[in-house]
Amino acid sequence: MNNQYRFGFSLSKTIVCVTFLLLLQPFAGGATATLPRVISFQKGFTQLFGGDTNLLRSGDDNTVHLHLNQYTGAGFRSLDMYNHGLFSARIKLPSEYTAGIVVAFYTSNGDVFEKTHDELDFEFLGNIKGKPWRFQTNLYGNGSTSRGREERYTLWFDPSKAYHRYTILWTSSKIIFSIDNIPIREIQRTDEMGADFPSKPMSLYATIWDASNWATNGGKYKVNYKYAPFVTEMTDLLLHGCTSNPIQQLSTDNNNNNCVEMDKQLETIHYNNITPKQRAAMKRFREKYMYYSYCYDTLRYPVPPPECVIDPVLRQRFKETGRPNFDRRHRRHSRKRSHVLSSQIYEIQDED
Repeated sequence: MNNQYRFGFSLSKTIVCVTFLLLLQPFAGGATATLPRVISFQKGFTQLFGGDTNLLRSGDDNTVHLHLNQYTGAGFRSLDMYNHGLFSARIKLPSEYTAGIVVAFYTSNGDVFEKTHDELDFEFLGNIKGKPWRFQTNLYGNGSTSRGREERYTLWFDPSKAYHRYTILWTSSKIIFSIDNIPIREIQRTDEMGADFPSKPMSLYATIWDASNWATNGGKYKVNYKYAPFVTEMTDLLLHGCTSNPIQQLSTDNNNNNCVEMDKQLETIHYNNITPKQRAAMKRFREKYMYYSYCYDTLRYPVPPPECVIDPVLRQRFKETGRPNFDRRHRRHSRKRSHVLSSQIYEIQDED
């Protein structure tokens, strides 16, 4: 078994339990604050595409299976739009040959604001058999698609073997992407970002689809439907934020006042306050598992975008293209370092 997966399997049950409890921790300063809670599909979501065969719901309505076959993929979105919020799900990805497949868990308002949309992405990119899943995070604000802010990573576990919790926290001041309660990316809002920081209400989306033209090695490897159906499972979905109608928001102040109170709650939620150990784990994750970052892509951005915080250690590791520059010594010790890092990352899971 690959060293980078060993710790993920041994502690998977602990992670699920601890992560769920952490999500349910009260907000600072008030026992009356509403807690994030698991929401059933019927109460929180609606199907986008996939028909009766490609989107299947469990008997308790808390789990959804999304299928991709030669005819179609599948997807769903939240019934409501949210003006900031916490969006989370436990996800298990397809196994074996998954080249060309994209599984996306993201927020967007592109259906309402076609030319000025906001978006926050987890996108999981399939691979050929024997090669690991990769994933990327990204954000757009006010239609700033020409200024992509993507980062790409590998994982320290096999995401097709068990459920893992993926979380997007979006407040008025920051965005945090997390996996199993480990923050992997934090974007602090700056005045210089202006409208590039997402600011309009968004819905939560989840999809599986054929992206053969780009997802794996730039389109070199396509979806092979002899391995179909490809199934991703999502369970224990969480939606917590201020529901908002973006059209009414432009004309009334009452909804804005309600969202101000929710914003205060989101600013004090557990996920918004990264502990020193979590911050150290995030730093280790980024040093080991991030293999592209726009902040270090000097060919694309000679001057890093204003939200970038340049880590001198990462700066030394990355080429001007934003990809790591590994020397032979690093490769020779990579397996040992992966084992050590996985152990260090999972130490924070047992914290209260």
